[in-house]
Amino acid sequence: MKIISSKLTILFFLFVINICFSQPFQIGHITINFIDPSRSNRVVATEIYYPSDVTGDNVALTTSTTVTFPVLSFGHGFLMTWDAYQNYWSFLVPKGYIMVFPKTEGSLSPSHLDFGKDLSFVLEQMTALGNNLTSIFFNRISNMNAVMGHSMGGGASFLAAQLNSNIKTLVNFAPAETNPSAIQASTSISIPSLVFAGVNDCVTPPSTNQIPMYNGLASSCKTLISIIGGSHCQMANTNFFCGVGESSCSPQPTITRTVQQNSINSYLLPWLDYQLKGNCSQGNVFDTSIITDTAITFQKNCIQCANLSVGNSIINNEIKVYPSPVKDFITVSGVMDVKYQIKIYDIEAKIIINQEFTSETSIETSQLTNGIYTYSIQSNNEIISKGKFIK
Repeated sequence: MKIISSKLTILFFLFVINICFSQPFQIGHITINFIDPSRSNRVVATEIYYPSDVTGDNVALTTSTTVTFPVLSFGHGFLMTWDAYQNYWSFLVPKGYIMVFPKTEGSLSPSHLDFGKDLSFVLEQMTALGNNLTSIFFNRISNMNAVMGHSMGGGASFLAAQLNSNIKTLVNFAPAETNPSAIQASTSISIPSLVFAGVNDCVTPPSTNQIPMYNGLASSCKTLISIIGGSHCQMANTNFFCGVGESSCSPQPTITRTVQQNSINSYLLPWLDYQLKGNCSQGNVFDTSIITDTAITFQKNCIQCANLSVGNSIINNEIKVYPSPVKDFITVSGVMDVKYQIKIYDIEAKIIINQEFTSETSIETSQLTNGIYTYSIQSNNEIISKGKFIK
């Protein structure tokens, strides 16, 4: 009886640990004034929200995991403040993202170019903090990141993406045309890009703002999601100035703020999880949902996982996966003495093989049914290669 009791105690303990570690992160917060010496020591006051074990100001990053976190730089709308975007940080930070909100350019005559530079600059500063032994972000900043924004901040995110070649993906919400032109900037942007528009947006109508930006993008993977009945201000939480502007024009929204934001979240997280974390199953959720969703219309030019080059690395040319088509074995080779992890997914994006190896490995595939399979390869917790092969 004692043995059984001990086993039950151990099983219960392991169950509790599993539950604790599978829960979403809490939200930590810190305010940092970054200084840009290249612009006459410009002060870029920034609010930062990050995964933690307890909710609060200036608390430590979570210790429940040692992984690095992607950083999302978010630009506010005209006369709006960062706290109008709690809907984004309260949703994304618990899922393992760090969000940074520059508070600059909140005047009646903002500089769109400076705001775009600020959005880019804070990403660079977060990377620097990740290398700073004294920072709470030391060794916790991923090299995967995004620039995002709403309205004016959305337009400025195009300017930021044009300025910074280290930005990995662009996501924005009812972006507004800026000076200099975000529409013109879009033509030089080739990173994966996701644009949300509200069909009933009377503040920045899609026909003169989001659609020209989407059309101008040179991205090989881009998507425009238009929310039926959605408006400009409902991309964010309630804000006095945005509400006043929207109340003076038409059409008005025909869906609620909650419905609109839930629609955004259903695509925002899968996009980020695929683009910044290499989660192929989330990429397939994005592509599957968008086809059947009657609450939106869309334009897109790519499939998140199935468009990967057959047998080729798309990130690291030192990785080789061959042959394709494959029969009984597939060989994966990389750099001598480097440790890797390969995950192979079936057509439903389920992981069917998950294997660690050093330098090179040969994986038996005779048990696989004929079809198309995708893979991702990691090293040091970062996705370095993705592709597909045919069995």
